Amino acid sequence: MTRSSRDAARKDDVIQIRASAGMKAVLSRAASLRGQKLSEFMLDSARKQAEETILDQRAFFLDADAHEKFLDLLDTPSKPSEELRARMTRKPAWER
Repeated sequence: MTRSSRDAARKDDVIQIRASAGMKAVLSRAASLRGQKLSEFMLDSARKQAEETILDQRAFFLDADAHEKFLDLLDTPSKPSEELRARMTRKPAWER
């Protein structure tokens, strides 16, 4: 067994958080919908968010041509389509 798989299998560290009753109810409902225990759901969700945050901070390198094209795209973004505008202005499903 590799060290990383041993570390992943070992669950001896404790994370404690406080939440309002309403927040706990929302989290519990979401966990139930996924067929998970509350703690499993919370750890999985937190891990996904942490990975996304870390990936957002990655550096990438471009040659001079690609760098210029990238800057041009940032300076002159394409206009949103009508479909995108409609999606961005409609109410979210949980507010309907």
